[in-house]
Amino acid sequence: MEDVLRPLIVIGGSLAITLFIGWAVDWLLRRIDARHPETPLWGQLRRCRLPLQVTVCTALLSGSYDKTEARVVQQHGSAIGQLLALVLIAATAWLMVRVSSAVVESSYFRYASSAHDPARVRRVRTQVTLIQRVVAAVVGVVAASAMLLTFPTMRTVGTSMLASAGILGVVAGVAAQSTLGNLFAGLQIAFGDMVRIGDTVVVDGEWGTVEEITLTFLSVRTWDERRITMPVSYFTSKPFENWSRGGTQKVATVLFHLDHTTPIEEMREQLREIVQKSPAWDGRNWNLVVTDTTPSTIVVRALITARDPDDAWAARCEVREKMIAWLRDTHPYALPRIATTPAAQPPQAAPDHDRRHDRHDHFARFEGGLHKDVPPAR
Repeated sequence: MEDVLRPLIVIGGSLAITLFIGWAVDWLLRRIDARHPETPLWGQLRRCRLPLQVTVCTALLSGSYDKTEARVVQQHGSAIGQLLALVLIAATAWLMVRVSSAVVESSYFRYASSAHDPARVRRVRTQVTLIQRVVAAVVGVVAASAMLLTFPTMRTVGTSMLASAGILGVVAGVAAQSTLGNLFAGLQIAFGDMVRIGDTVVVDGEWGTVEEITLTFLSVRTWDERRITMPVSYFTSKPFENWSRGGTQKVATVLFHLDHTTPIEEMREQLREIVQKSPAWDGRNWNLVVTDTTPSTIVVRALITARDPDDAWAARCEVREKMIAWLRDTHPYALPRIATTPAAQPPQAAPDHDRRHDRHDHFARFEGGLHKDVPPAR
């Protein structure tokens, strides 16, 4: 009977203490969060309840499993102890990642709620995301190393590995040159303010919004809901357009190729009516000017200011559509025409044309008679 009760008391007691600690910590965090609602840290820390309970329960079992005196423990005590040590290391790493994530996220939310510059908020968001990934990677590497060191064979190999660490480091650096380059490029992007999450960029002729930035790649969501995944080293080695840097306000331009008889003043007045009714116009500026001319057409440029790249695109499409419809209905002669038949000759060209044909026929007759009168050579 004692062999059955002892394991139940040890395991049941560990579970009971774990549940009580989890409930007490959660209750305390709820009370603090209710008293200080302006600080989101306490609410974020409540997400750490599960890894905290796993860590506490594993720690309690690691210190008391040998007290059960069960037959399984006596036969496989070292294996059970090593298994509990591995679980404890993994649970501690999980808890550390959750706590660091809660601290970083609460700091970001507190900053975002008080900041008034969207560009700065996106910059901090990018840095926060990469900091979380770096912390998770470091904690994961340390936890994996600690778990490997729990095996006795790895401890004996550790001395020889340290002796050859220099050569292995050089070999690994050469082999992972592109990976390390992307890693440092990601840190440079995060803290160099080159590109941020939410920025509107143009890369390789594709227009889209930066959706995700990691330590190795960057994802751009295009206007047609496609995702372009690119290495972060691309943004540190090649030029690209960042429409969100320096403010979101943009200037939209529309070019019209029209006939020389186009009424520019009426067209300018029509553009003013279109712009004033457009919700995409931010009220800063607009104009219409002739920027170029060719033998067959003139180039008219309409300019409209907008609040952001999306409104600039909408304004460009709206002005182009309504202006073409207005020209088609009221001034169709202003639209460029393509000649499909030969041009008509002026009236005075006909006699000259006939005289040229007469001279040609006379020369032909003269040349034929000349060849006819000359006797053949002997």
